[in-house]
Amino acid sequence: MKKFFRLAFFVLGVFCFSGIGLAAVIHDLKVEYRSGRYELTSHTYVDAPREAIFHVLTDYDHFSRISRIYEESGFMEPAADGTPVIYTRMRGCVLFFCKNMTRVERLETREPGFIHTTTLPEQSDFRYSVSEWILEPEGNGTNLIYRAVLEPDFWLPPIIGPWALKRRLLEGGAGALNRIESLSREHSAGSQVQGAGPDFVTH
Repeated sequence: MKKFFRLAFFVLGVFCFSGIGLAAVIHDLKVEYRSGRYELTSHTYVDAPREAIFHVLTDYDHFSRISRIYEESGFMEPAADGTPVIYTRMRGCVLFFCKNMTRVERLETREPGFIHTTTLPEQSDFRYSVSEWILEPEGNGTNLIYRAVLEPDFWLPPIIGPWALKRRLLEGGAGALNRIESLSREHSAGSQVQGAGPDFVTH
């Protein structure tokens, strides 16, 4: 379930962020519990290019810019087959229940539209956890599809169910989406400036 905090704060967030002219929209959010595992699916729209959003969502060295829930994050030594390995240390709360969590994951990407993570249970607070981002361009912005399945390796109070998680995600969702959108716009604008060189005229 705490993975949902990562989903909540990573995807939809907990700390609100206000921005002028931001247009991030949550179209749909589903949270279900099946056979000891939580399943989350979200569909959102972010008014920024997907290349820039991809950069923000894979910039593990600076996850704290998305949410203060991330106390530490970054890249570890790659797996034996060369696959990148990432880690996040975070703290999240739902209702009265708070917990520190660590996740170590294999990261697989296809730039600029696909991000997939698989948690390594022996180094994490989850028996099982996978997540997937699909970024699809639409007009001047991007549709984000997020799917995750997780099984926590710690006790959760029975009162914390899918309804509580969904409410928490919706309450803070617009804030983190706007934060991701703002960071993506900043990255896109910076890339355009760096790519613009002087005009040369030949005679």
